[in-house]
Amino acid sequence: MDSPTSRGGGDSTTRIPARSSMIESFKGCGLTGMRIDKEKLRKQLRMPQYLRFAMRDSIRLQDPGAGESRLPGASSISGSPFAQDTDDGPPESPMVVFINPQSGGRHGRLLKERLQMLISEEQVFDITDVKPHEFVRYGLRCLELLAGLGDACAKETREKMRVMVAGGDGTVGWVLGCLLELEKKGRLPVPPVGVIPLGTGNDLSRTFGWGGSFPFAWKSAIKRSLDRATTGKIRRLDSWQVFLSSPSGENMDLPHCMKPTEDHALDESLEIEEALPEKATCHEGVFYNYFSIGMDAQVAYGFHHLRNEKPYLAQGPIANKLIYSGYSCGQGWFFTPCSSDPSLRGLKNILRMHVKKINCSDWEHISIPSSVRSLVALNLNNYGSGRHPWGNLSPEYMEKRGFVEAHVDDGLLEVFGLKQGWHASLVMGELISAKHIVQAAAIRFELRGGEWRNAFLQMDGEPWKQPMNDEFSTFVEIKRVPCQSLMISGE
Repeated sequence: MDSPTSRGGGDSTTRIPARSSMIESFKGCGLTGMRIDKEKLRKQLRMPQYLRFAMRDSIRLQDPGAGESRLPGASSISGSPFAQDTDDGPPESPMVVFINPQSGGRHGRLLKERLQMLISEEQVFDITDVKPHEFVRYGLRCLELLAGLGDACAKETREKMRVMVAGGDGTVGWVLGCLLELEKKGRLPVPPVGVIPLGTGNDLSRTFGWGGSFPFAWKSAIKRSLDRATTGKIRRLDSWQVFLSSPSGENMDLPHCMKPTEDHALDESLEIEEALPEKATCHEGVFYNYFSIGMDAQVAYGFHHLRNEKPYLAQGPIANKLIYSGYSCGQGWFFTPCSSDPSLRGLKNILRMHVKKINCSDWEHISIPSSVRSLVALNLNNYGSGRHPWGNLSPEYMEKRGFVEAHVDDGLLEVFGLKQGWHASLVMGELISAKHIVQAAAIRFELRGGEWRNAFLQMDGEPWKQPMNDEFSTFVEIKRVPCQSLMISGE
């Protein structure tokens, strides 16, 4: 065992323990959701018809001003006024829902019909049709414009708006990243987000009390989730920005969470020993769960490509985890002593790491143990479908290592290592804790080629293959975004 852990101790308000997916599924079979009146729930969530149609028009035409003609008393193109509906005014908890039909066991399409029946067709978005940034740019902006014209109902609806995401961690992170732009641009308030777990791991969902799997009795469970979202407490979640700088000319297939950006000047307080390339390709993105390099990212990369090529194999969380296990064995992470050059698998051969520790403005070089083959910077309390690789550390051990208790809003990332397949299996079985390395407020990774032609990286379950150059380094810099995301507690 890598470190002592404490068995006791209570969790804080931002440290919600994970539960068994099977137990959660059976709890979803209860009668709680059946006791919720559908009509009452619909009245709480559904926006007035003219606002729904105004948002719909703005998103379809990609023009936030397109919804202005839907104001009560306004005239249509033909000159006839639009009929006003009989809604009494703004709902108590106006809500929109994003669904990813490709998440997890692909329940999304069936779930979409149920949600449209419970709320309204215009407030339920399939992300393959309406992207989260389109909703922010046109839908929410439409409500803001109508509020600016003196529409009190639009103003109150915008202020009370809440968002539910039916999908996996990647989908939730996508929506959070788009909503984060609101605070950057001063478009407040930022709607808080709740989760209907459809993914494989669902660690964000577990952390904030929404469960780890799609329940068996899903029709009543959906009503219960929507009802909880109307009254759930708002909790804060750290958001972490990633800057990726690579030598130009490298062919990279990055996930959608990484966007091209202007040349980013790396933190000059950390002097770079080697010469930088004259031209670099820069990307940036935001993560909420974790960022990792190495073994786990390589397995995830293989799984994602298989799921895209043969989607019929990914029929649910159990099938997905079996495929993950198969890829782990196939990559040789369990039998490295039998490979030709097992020592080359250690990240120390290609990676250097500098960090800023808590309450410290100086960069410090952190040596990576030669046995570590996967390095994870974790933000949440859960990882890999509800596991706790960091562990519940004893006060004595934390004092000795200079650690503090981990929370999702503490401005720190817990960096740990996995040695090989057997070690990772014991960690994921929670028989031992991972290899504790450091707690960091900012991280700089430097990747340099050699025997390795490619490195594998991932953030929040979205992996990619990073080509490496023998002459110039690839830099990854991680720092906390000043504004935090808001999550609704499902507890």
